[in-house]
Amino acid sequence: MTVFSKFPPRLQDAIVSRLGWSALRPVQELAGETLLEGLNVVILAPTAGGKTEASIFPTLARLMNDQLPGVGAVYVAPIKALLNNQRDRLGLYTEMVGMRRMVWHGDVSESERKRFLKDPTDLLMTTPESLEVMLMSSRVNERELFRNLRFVIVDEVHAMAGTDRGSHLISVLERLANVSQFDVQRVGLSATVGNPDAILEWIAGSSKRGGRVVDPPSKPEPRELLVMHDENPLALSSAAALMGVGKKSLFFCQTRATTENVAQKMRDRGTEIFVHHGSVSKEERELAEERFHKGDAACIICTSTLELGIDVGDLDLVFQAGAPTTVSSFKQRMGRTGRRAGKHANTTFFCEAEDSVLQAVALIELTREKWVESVELTNRAWPVLIHQLLAMSLARGGISRDKAWEHFAKVPDFSGIHRAEFERLVDWLIKDRSLLETSGLLVLGSKAEHRFGKKNFMELYAVFSSPEFYTVAQETGSPLGFLEQEFVDMLSENISSFLLAGKSWFVKEVRHTDKRVIVGPAPRGKEPKWGGFSPQFLGFELCQKMKAILASEQEFKYLDRKAALALKRWRGAMANVWEAEFDGVEFGDRQITWWTFAGGKINSTLRRALNASMPGWEISEDNFALRIRGVTAEPHVFQQTLSKLKEFEFWENERFWAEVGQSLPNYRLSKFQTLMPPWVEREVLATHLIDIAATWGWLTGDHRSGLSSVPDGIGLPTKREIALLEAPRTQAKTQLPESWTRGRKRKWIASEAELRSAVKTLKEESVLGLDVETTLGTRTLCLIQLASPTETYLIDALEIADLRVLADILSEESPTKLIHNAAFEEEVFERVGLALNGVHDTMVASRMRDPDALDGHSLKAVCERELNIALDKTQQTSDWAQRPLTLQQLEYAALDAEVLLLLPS
Repeated sequence: MTVFSKFPPRLQDAIVSRLGWSALRPVQELAGETLLEGLNVVILAPTAGGKTEASIFPTLARLMNDQLPGVGAVYVAPIKALLNNQRDRLGLYTEMVGMRRMVWHGDVSESERKRFLKDPTDLLMTTPESLEVMLMSSRVNERELFRNLRFVIVDEVHAMAGTDRGSHLISVLERLANVSQFDVQRVGLSATVGNPDAILEWIAGSSKRGGRVVDPPSKPEPRELLVMHDENPLALSSAAALMGVGKKSLFFCQTRATTENVAQKMRDRGTEIFVHHGSVSKEERELAEERFHKGDAACIICTSTLELGIDVGDLDLVFQAGAPTTVSSFKQRMGRTGRRAGKHANTTFFCEAEDSVLQAVALIELTREKWVESVELTNRAWPVLIHQLLAMSLARGGISRDKAWEHFAKVPDFSGIHRAEFERLVDWLIKDRSLLETSGLLVLGSKAEHRFGKKNFMELYAVFSSPEFYTVAQETGSPLGFLEQEFVDMLSENISSFLLAGKSWFVKEVRHTDKRVIVGPAPRGKEPKWGGFSPQFLGFELCQKMKAILASEQEFKYLDRKAALALKRWRGAMANVWEAEFDGVEFGDRQITWWTFAGGKINSTLRRALNASMPGWEISEDNFALRIRGVTAEPHVFQQTLSKLKEFEFWENERFWAEVGQSLPNYRLSKFQTLMPPWVEREVLATHLIDIAATWGWLTGDHRSGLSSVPDGIGLPTKREIALLEAPRTQAKTQLPESWTRGRKRKWIASEAELRSAVKTLKEESVLGLDVETTLGTRTLCLIQLASPTETYLIDALEIADLRVLADILSEESPTKLIHNAAFEEEVFERVGLALNGVHDTMVASRMRDPDALDGHSLKAVCERELNIALDKTQQTSDWAQRPLTLQQLEYAALDAEVLLLLPS
């Protein structure tokens, strides 16, 4: 029995008579079966592959079988343009079965919204921000509106997951699920993603339904690919204009400034040009889309605004300036073509730089290997957690800590943030006057009200900031686009000119009162500058593919003559590098070039590590290499430096973290950054620009996982594990003295009451061994180990919110705390408001005893050299934020504190 036959007769008749369909596509059959079974699903299919119908037909079928008042299904899109593009299609599908749809976003009139709230439609089409508006508005009864919500469809799900907007979306969906009487069925639509199972788990959230990925096999189709190279951009523009004559084409660029330059150069050659990016007016963008729908020959020069599923009709050609940064983008863009019978998907790359030629080849070859990037999901979305805490505190006149945490605990993007960290954040926000706690409820404080209270708290609807824009227009006529205030401030009336919408304009008047720039046509102009910080980091796999291509002799037929010569020059220049004594390292006159091909984040991390290790070196980096200038560095010195980086202790070294702290720029990555505690802000900045776990993994030969694997699951150690932990034991493997291990007790501390009791006991001791375990990349405090001569206490810092009772030990001169590399612990404790005094640093003592020790002064080396104890350090880089910890982790943590008591004073 086909899925089509399971649809209600009215839906079957409408599909046949209104749409003229005789059958469903394979993806629609498979997805329909899954949705009718009641499963959550991620549906994968190429652009124009029928994903929308695969999700909406079964949804309508289920709603028709049991029509209930209020919204039954929500369709979420990442951008308003996609909603507008799908408005008529989904309007037709609902109308032909006697249902209705509503589109709600920022451009929808107040009267339309009032009508919807009075008489809700079956399908709501919206964005995450508009859902937030509904949940925060006192005029919206969300329990009545969404009480019967049964389906959520997220289009272009890969563009949302792993971003702040995706974290916002999944949090809002959990808030909707909380008011629905149903287990809301979740549907994600995507053309391409490398880890669909992870995306399925992410979008499912707290749903108890089963799940399935629908990814039907597709038959190979020929593609027409060409990579052109010319250092002269005019020559490339001429070639593109000639190829596009009489055809419909999209010309993708990586930046808005590039679109403006390309548009001007192509327009000079007689091509009908439209420009489509975020700063071009809605009217201009819609004009370009309408022209394409009508089938006229033209070229739209665009950024990623047309990469998503906006339908601009059948295209003839896709052009690309340079190369996109991901395989996913390349596939999305190429997938715009080849939809008509007898036509093939195609892309022509126009590359000015030789790097772009190599990058284009790598993208094409990875696509041929059927590889695509995985979406990097987050579980510590601090900016969004702060946003949602403020939004929920405002929405209903306050929220308790327990209710807020009950919600956050359901959201995948907050799952790596533990209750103790949440409590410390709330305490900080109260101290910072961003929140108030009154009668057990959290409400907005004066600082948050001042920052976000303007225009009825409009700034709290979205997780992203909207910069101040000036509208650009001629004296008569519709807007041409928008410029940021920073650029407008540099303009002079009757003197300045700039490019916008692919044309040159001179400035007649700047009106600050209504934020308008009045312009007229000009013969030439300069590029406007648009804000935003977005480093062009390329991924590890893409860069490694580029390295493999350079190291091979493979020829690529899709390269034109100049592009083939550019690749040949690249290969010739790198030939000596592969044959060097140190693979990938060039030693020149007062310069070292380290060709890692490890990608932007790893190289950014390595630069900071080298700066910390060798402060006198002048270092710069890109996606492919690090360059050390201005010094005479012998190969053996560089080799010694690399050896340091392969020691885990280096990444806990105070020099490295001081370099990280000093070198991280004060970027405003989030509009909630001003509310963040210092330790949260640093984590957000650091994880955006560096990746310690991936760097450590690459240095040690395992890029895939910089962390040791641990069992899944969140919770405390089991009773059996605690019993084993606390049982007296001997440690033959580490060769500890039997007199030391006999009768020793170990205790797991996971509550404030247990901690107070432990502190009371430990205060009577004269000396304690102290160690901590943190996450590798963010230095989140996970575990504190305190060892006396007879007992060891393992304190769960992720379970106990208030660690201040430890001040009675840590801040006092007595007992003496033995710590190996105390600067690390001092910094970690400072982040949770605790000071360290009465410290004896065993690493410093080791250096004084044996300053020339060849094996160094790590705890492992010192124990082997001075105690004849072989510490097993395999658990050192395991994931200490996971719960439960393994018995091996618990054993390792306890020993690290205990051996400190055996070291010479």
